[in-house]
Amino acid sequence: MPENVILTMKVVLLGTGDSPGTPVVGCHCRTCENARKYGWERRRFSVMVENEGKVLLIDTSPDLRYQLLRMNVERVEAVIWTHCHYDHFAGFGDFYRVQDDVVVYSSPEVHEDIGKYMDFMKYKAVEVESYEPFEVIGLKVTLVDVNHPPLRRSHGVVIEKDGIKVSISGDTNMHLSDEAIEAMSSPDLFVVEALAPPNFRFRKHMNAEEAMLLSKKLGARRTVLTHMSHFFPPHSVVLKKWPAGHDFQKFEFGRGAKEVKEVNLESFFED
Repeated sequence: MPENVILTMKVVLLGTGDSPGTPVVGCHCRTCENARKYGWERRRFSVMVENEGKVLLIDTSPDLRYQLLRMNVERVEAVIWTHCHYDHFAGFGDFYRVQDDVVVYSSPEVHEDIGKYMDFMKYKAVEVESYEPFEVIGLKVTLVDVNHPPLRRSHGVVIEKDGIKVSISGDTNMHLSDEAIEAMSSPDLFVVEALAPPNFRFRKHMNAEEAMLLSKKLGARRTVLTHMSHFFPPHSVVLKKWPAGHDFQKFEFGRGAKEVKEVNLESFFED
């Protein structure tokens, strides 16, 4: 960060893996064996947003204890749950016991679904509706409805401050409404799920090519893939073709300059 730029917001990919993570327990595929040999992992998905010394978590990964310790986080001001799948909420208990005032934002349906598992935990559930902005830790936050069947509701998240915009796709396929596209459009950083390479097709997720097509449609200045499975080749190989994120990757934004690089999206579709 240049000296004349004041740091205003930091985004950290705490985990870039899918539900079993990489390496997968009991799997001996090329990618899982490479991860074991060279000591890299893809922990379960969660994003940390830090603003003015305060921490917002987008989802609470089952690996959250390690992730928060690694980042030296001692307090979490707020949480947003995007949907009710285990790999996106199960780590909430890793920190809530050390503070009794955790505020958790999501839609009524997601709160109801996750609440079935969290009824023994004390937290402040705040219901918010998609496309209705709210403020948390000094950031403007908007939930977006995405398509993750068969769930009742699943959300992307848009975060804005000082002219900077970060869009997080959440778990989704490509079939998004015009309202969702408009809400997420023109981000400085697009954090998008891509479960596998293009030769895989899914009903409720995107592959890497679909993720990049969505990025192009949104007009993202910079894109990073997350929620990646062991169906991808080892990380060093993935990077030759795709803008794959990695655990604890940081993106810093400052008042006075945008700390992102322009990306030629067409290059990601070349053979």
